[in-house]
Amino acid sequence: MKKLENKVIVITGAGMGLGLAAAKEAAKNGALLSLVDYNEKALNEAKQGLSEEYPEAKVITIAADVSKEAEVKKYVDETVKAFGRIDGFYNNAGIEGKQALMADYDLEVFRKVIDINLMGVFYGMRYIIPIMQQQQYGRIVNVASVGGIRGVMNQTPYVASKHAVSGMTKNAALEYGKHGIITNAIAPGAILTPMVAEAFRQVNPDDPKKAESEYAQFNPTKRLGLPEEVARVVIFLLSEDSSYVNGQTIAVDGGQSNAYGFV
Repeated sequence: MKKLENKVIVITGAGMGLGLAAAKEAAKNGALLSLVDYNEKALNEAKQGLSEEYPEAKVITIAADVSKEAEVKKYVDETVKAFGRIDGFYNNAGIEGKQALMADYDLEVFRKVIDINLMGVFYGMRYIIPIMQQQQYGRIVNVASVGGIRGVMNQTPYVASKHAVSGMTKNAALEYGKHGIITNAIAPGAILTPMVAEAFRQVNPDDPKKAESEYAQFNPTKRLGLPEEVARVVIFLLSEDSSYVNGQTIAVDGGQSNAYGFV
């Protein structure tokens, strides 16, 4: 039996990176997929790739900006219309913003990070939780990042938003566990995704690979993580295997968040 056999799973930020990796793993495990991203081209490419790799997979795509409440409601409504229910929600869409000291941070960029990373996650839960309440069943996995469990230099709005995601995860677990809804968060470290690659380009525009290599030396594993390594944790949390894990923020970072100083 596949872990997500015939389970309806919604994934935001599904066009690339961690969202796409989770979509592939979910398809492999028998899920019915609703893929959401603001980038329609990336969504179409993701669906095409999934159809080629997993021909039996049922996949719908919905272009939506998660920072806009009406568009979140739309992707939820369209998913229910297509599949009749929502069993799992990978609340993944997010951005990093720019690298800058707190006092110098551009306010418009700050607001954009909060709107997508915090309000987008909140809107998703706001509209999906009532459906899961009716079902008396649901699995929610929010993306908090290691920026949700510690500070990260030059990324104040990102850290603020991801700490808030971790907090909302705890509250959802407390408030809705009695309805069969299990809510957890993951805290990925530096995973080799397009967003992380862009961060290294900001750190060292002339040689981003050098910045990546230098960063990896501070990790106990001496490497960066891969999207599929995160995806396997997500599938565990969306499945029945996690039935008594609730309200947790689980680091997926090679152990780096445990360190004080250099390792």
